[in-house]
Amino acid sequence: MDRYERIALLHRLLRSARHPLPLTRLMDELDCSRATVYRDIAYLRDALGAPIETGSGDAASFRYAPGDGDRFELPGFWFSSEELAALLALHAVVARADPGILTGALAPFRARIERLLAEHAGGAAPQLGRIRVLAQGVRRLDEHVFRAVAAALLARTQIRFVYRARSTGSETRRTVSPQRLVHYRDNWYLDAWDEGKDALRSFAVDRMRQIEDSGVGARAVNDAELDAVLAAGYGIFSGTPRAQAVIRFSAHAARWVADTHWHSQQEGRWLGDGRYELKLPYASSRELLMDVLKYGPDAEVVAPPPLREEMKSLLALAQGVYAGKPA
Repeated sequence: MDRYERIALLHRLLRSARHPLPLTRLMDELDCSRATVYRDIAYLRDALGAPIETGSGDAASFRYAPGDGDRFELPGFWFSSEELAALLALHAVVARADPGILTGALAPFRARIERLLAEHAGGAAPQLGRIRVLAQGVRRLDEHVFRAVAAALLARTQIRFVYRARSTGSETRRTVSPQRLVHYRDNWYLDAWDEGKDALRSFAVDRMRQIEDSGVGARAVNDAELDAVLAAGYGIFSGTPRAQAVIRFSAHAARWVADTHWHSQQEGRWLGDGRYELKLPYASSRELLMDVLKYGPDAEVVAPPPLREEMKSLLALAQGVYAGKPA
């Protein structure tokens, strides 16, 4: 255990203790000598300003002064070498998943962690190159737009922007009260109260442009309402569920499907022949059917009838593409 770890542990021990801790116990907890404990106590008290008191008994003991100890915090970053390495690894994951968006904002934080890690006795830089994140379906995102949206979200102010719907290609001007940013399938979405529609909506951040802060305070919507409207059904543009889908997967696909999280309210059961039946609520069928289609003949939409007919139509259209000769 290096000095940083000992100081952090000593702080936690003294802060949680109701009575003075004997020197012998501190030696055991910190796994160090009597002299080292005294040096750490002196550093914590004299250099960092910790409100340390000495016990009144014959045996040496220490504690934080009642009241003052509850308010005292160690200044700066106090992590173990392993914790710092884990933070750097997390940074690598974020940087690879969203190149360019958070890298600049996290650069000073990363540099500080690297310096702290170098100061640790025996601290070695983690092998970040051994962490590989494969992003799939990432759409190009304007960093300035992302920063403006995030800033308005944290400042709790309304924003105005031009939104180009991917489904129709049409552009509309929106004024919204940002509620939360959602990272879903390697892309960013904004859950917001649409002031013009007077309703909750989700917006793909990569389809937003000409962001302006209106200077007006954002309307607050509680988490329960956000979840009920925007997270109750299947997919990112879920809405209030209008039906429950029933899908059956072959015994081969069941081994993967049964271990996959599809929705917070999903219900699954094994059938007698080894197949797996999945039930989940949905509002918009588009994303759900896209996900089922990737299982090909290993998946069957059983109910409700409109959803089953929609899947049959999609399969017929797909079959029609391959009916003729290649273009």
